[in-house]
Amino acid sequence: RGCPALISAPSPALLQVAALERQIFDFLGYQWAPILANFLHIMAVILGIFGTIQYRSRYLMMYAVWLVLWVGWNAFIICFYLEVGRLSQDRDFIMTFNTSLHRSWWMENGPGCLVTPVLNSPLAPEDHHVITVSGCLLDYQYIEVVSSATQIFLARGMFPIPRRCPCCPSRLTPLLSRLSPVDFIGGFDSYGYQAPQKTSHLQLQPLYT
Repeated sequence: RGCPALISAPSPALLQVAALERQIFDFLGYQWAPILANFLHIMAVILGIFGTIQYRSRYLMMYAVWLVLWVGWNAFIICFYLEVGRLSQDRDFIMTFNTSLHRSWWMENGPGCLVTPVLNSPLAPEDHHVITVSGCLLDYQYIEVVSSATQIFLARGMFPIPRRCPCCPSRLTPLLSRLSPVDFIGGFDSYGYQAPQKTSHLQLQPLYT
């Protein structure tokens, strides 16, 4: 009967567009930790595409490891904005490496948000000002949560899970099966690699008359 069809995986172009879109908004919000993570993700996707085209198992394995780290990072972002456990947005400034008080760009620019500056506020630190944000159709925390959940969904799609068939291989299995061990060991020089031949034994050659 065979195994049932697997869930279709997203295209690499979709992964790049989603990563670039997130990188832009993180730049606007001065979120340095997500900026660094997004940059590494973009580079990993490029290497993953190269490994797929050139049948390089080394790059595919590296991309698989990065996907696990990427899912973990986005899960942490979800927990951070939902303030799971002891995480607090008012106390922890992990996203900016504790170098500034900037928040997500969506905090002031979310759909329907009305920003009102509070003049001469005693709560304002030096060289900063206090604002009030009201009227948002969707708070910035939930926008960031949806963005991270989307990244997890796209990353999960690169390793589709078969439905009711745990024994079925993933979509990378046919690709990895076509990779030779020589390619994994030799890298770019694998095509010119030849296994050493034993010379200590006499090789019998057929005789023709």
